[in-house]
Amino acid sequence: MLKLLKFVPLQLVFFLIVGILLSNYFVFPPEILFKILFGLILLIVFFYFISNKQSNNSFHFNLMAYVFVMVIGMVSFSSQTAFNYKNHYANFEFKKDSLNEFKVIVAKILKANNYNFKYEVDLEQLNGGKTKGKLLLSIQKDSLLDELEIDDALFLKSNLEEINKPKNPSEFNYKKYLENQQIYHQIRISKKDFLKIENSNKTLKGLAFQIRKRINTSLKIAGFNSNELAVINALLLGQRQTIDDDLLENYVNAGAIHILAVSGLHIGIILIILQFLLRPLRMLPKGKFIITIVSLIMLWLYAVLAGLSPSIVRAVTMFSALVIGLALNKPSNVYNSLFISMLILLLIHPFYIFEVGFQLSYLAVFFIVWLQPKISTLWKPKYKIVNYFWQLFTVSLAAQIGVGVLSMYYFHQFPGLFFISNLIIIPVLGLILLCGIVVIVLSLFDVLPSFLAESYMFIIKKMNHFVSFVGQQESFIAENISISFIQLLFIYAAIIVFVIWLQTKKYYQFIVFLSVLLIIFSINIYNKYVLETTSQFVVFQKNAQSLIGFKKSDSAQFYTSNNINISDYVLKNYLLNERIKNVEINEEKEYFFNFEGAQILIINENGLYKFNSIKPTIIVLQNSPKINIERVLQFHNPKLVIVDGSNYKSFVERWSKTCLKAKTPFYSTLQKGAYILKND
Repeated sequence: MLKLLKFVPLQLVFFLIVGILLSNYFVFPPEILFKILFGLILLIVFFYFISNKQSNNSFHFNLMAYVFVMVIGMVSFSSQTAFNYKNHYANFEFKKDSLNEFKVIVAKILKANNYNFKYEVDLEQLNGGKTKGKLLLSIQKDSLLDELEIDDALFLKSNLEEINKPKNPSEFNYKKYLENQQIYHQIRISKKDFLKIENSNKTLKGLAFQIRKRINTSLKIAGFNSNELAVINALLLGQRQTIDDDLLENYVNAGAIHILAVSGLHIGIILIILQFLLRPLRMLPKGKFIITIVSLIMLWLYAVLAGLSPSIVRAVTMFSALVIGLALNKPSNVYNSLFISMLILLLIHPFYIFEVGFQLSYLAVFFIVWLQPKISTLWKPKYKIVNYFWQLFTVSLAAQIGVGVLSMYYFHQFPGLFFISNLIIIPVLGLILLCGIVVIVLSLFDVLPSFLAESYMFIIKKMNHFVSFVGQQESFIAENISISFIQLLFIYAAIIVFVIWLQTKKYYQFIVFLSVLLIIFSINIYNKYVLETTSQFVVFQKNAQSLIGFKKSDSAQFYTSNNINISDYVLKNYLLNERIKNVEINEEKEYFFNFEGAQILIINENGLYKFNSIKPTIIVLQNSPKINIERVLQFHNPKLVIVDGSNYKSFVERWSKTCLKAKTPFYSTLQKGAYILKND
């Protein structure tokens, strides 16, 4: 590991990431950064000549070089941030709340929900003026409306909407997720609000979409049904939009979701197949060079066909660097290939660093390269077949150690049977991919034999059944795992130090390992103490429903107007983040609560509020009570009025105006999200 830290590409990647993160949290104008960059270039040239004459000045040269790379990261992030483009739509004058005219091009088809088709679109014109930017487009589903295609051009009239922030505690921040992809606004329309127009400018992605569409049509004619077709699209063509949610969840629970994402595993297998098929070319003059060029071309053509998704681009980039390294007779530089590919990707698109898939894929590959050889030496099977499965197991184990902690941090669960699904599927994945390519090619030329189509469908169906069986063994799935970001870093530090100690058996390294463990346990104890000593009163935001909660230590009571259980997405996220173990849900009407000295009155559809025995400091209005809010304010004179999502919007607007007139603070969960009152 210490030798690894001396790798120049790793050092460059580290400082590049530091620069990207700095620009993400602090705003740096690109003009200033370019001036700093120019100054650093002059300093680097100066220290380079000085360091050649005086060896003790090499430190200053290295320092300047690292700062230079860090500023490169800042420049890359700032210059590619959409708002910094002069012709970005955000820099145009227009009324967001009024109807505007847009010309957009469909760039990506997203997974639809029960009510809407969803797309990522590129904005070309705004109210007749040329502009640019990405938008999220939602089109209400209609029986007469076909799904749009990539490169479709639309003229539409609508208002531009902000993407909602999370409305409840611990909720997934979809707004931040889209911002990392440079999408800041959305348009929601129905069929009558847009007109499809001619688009003469076709892109590579559009061409690839048409090829995939033809493939799907030919496979349907060959008899492939929806589930098997969806898996083939994911497995071979990198498109997961049509996979059934239940099937997708089974793959997640079985620890086999990477099978359905065209990533390093798939590209590696395809590269092995290519190298095998191109082997006869070694007989030609410069055959090795020809094989390298053909392999690179084929990999990138496949990347285009699969839609150039981030996971495919990074996988092909990674293996392209590896292929070039092998062609230069430097197979030992796997680490260099890994970090050089990472460096290139982050320079081209710095926002990759915020994508979970990017983090998981590079961690998996790094741990396979670094840890798997160490694990595999623990046992040397005598028989080749046993050794084959042992090697597969160690690869799967190393990858899972690498991504397991990060997966628990993001997804709060760990699939205990991951090694079973991987041991069964991965040995035959190469055959599945090869057969799939053959099936696709034959179907495109309408010469796919029925027995081959049926055989391949049978294989895919059995794979789905196996994964579903493993994924439904809930007793082997560790769920509701909650770790903080600081704990995440120290857990990885503990893993690395422990592996190094196992190799060297040096005393001080074991002490470092124990110290890291002590820090992890201390953080856990502190987090537990904070959570157990914090009490909360929460008015949650749920459309057409009322839900309030009282949390104390590891217990919580909830009061609701509807049948809500702990699997509800709002409660599930909250319970996990607050580490709540004891839950009580009540549907009985309660009118008065006392929380840490604050008296809370609930006024629901019954409209009861004339309680002379209490003087509430907070009034919560639920289920649109037919009351005269002026009289309520005069009778109780509260310090705060809260309304939740169970109230009619017209009522909320009227109450808001009355409270403003009476100078009584007013809080609407519809607009501001959940209201949280803590004892601290």
